[in-house]
Amino acid sequence: MIVVATEDFEVYHGVVNELRERSVEFTTREVGEDLPEGTRLLVTGRDDEGVHEAHPAVDVVRADPDDPRRAVEEALAVLRGGPGRTVVGVDPGDRPGIAVLSGGTVVAAFQVPRSETADVVRREIEDSVDPVVRIGDGARLAGARIVEALSDVPVELVDETGTTPYLGTGARGMGDVLAAVNIARLEGERIEGRDIEPTKGELKVIKSESRERSENNRTIGEDLARRVARGELTVEEALAEHRGDRSESGDGS
Repeated sequence: MIVVATEDFEVYHGVVNELRERSVEFTTREVGEDLPEGTRLLVTGRDDEGVHEAHPAVDVVRADPDDPRRAVEEALAVLRGGPGRTVVGVDPGDRPGIAVLSGGTVVAAFQVPRSETADVVRREIEDSVDPVVRIGDGARLAGARIVEALSDVPVELVDETGTTPYLGTGARGMGDVLAAVNIARLEGERIEGRDIEPTKGELKVIKSESRERSENNRTIGEDLARRVARGELTVEEALAEHRGDRSESGDGS
């Protein structure tokens, strides 16, 4: 059983909520109070003093009030017998699915805009020993940008064929995250980057997106679309360059 004992209200509130969300059995005690029989782990605050000395036979995890989830994950890892390797699976796309596994167990999942993916991954592997990020090989251009943004992180490219499961009633919207879980569980090829030449179809999609985002129904040219595909520009930045080129040429359209 997990026991939460802290004088820090923020730690108490955050840890208890995280445990409840995971349906983990726990109880609470005042700092210094006797622990119930069967206690396997104690979660307390960083500033709570004398806790370990009072209960030397019990594992103690100290929680940061700004990051209670990490403390709960550490506590669960201890109860499982060790954290194991941290593996992050990414199903790339406009809103990539991200799954974080510790010792084979899913401990966190996200779906975020592509621009936020690298930051989320870095945060999740921070302080991990020998982490690995596994990225599906679909959505080539989106995946290549994510790989580039994680250039200093161990990355494996995974064949994502068959990783997206059938979604039954009520599961709509979960496909990318579930695919990320499956990707995380597949060994891939270690890569340092992805140098991808965009296809005509991919360039056409980017040009179409630029037209949809333009206030004046403008479409960027192929050179700008190619730079967007390679991650050198965003669509908005390409449109700004396009407007500048047209203005300098004297064409106000």
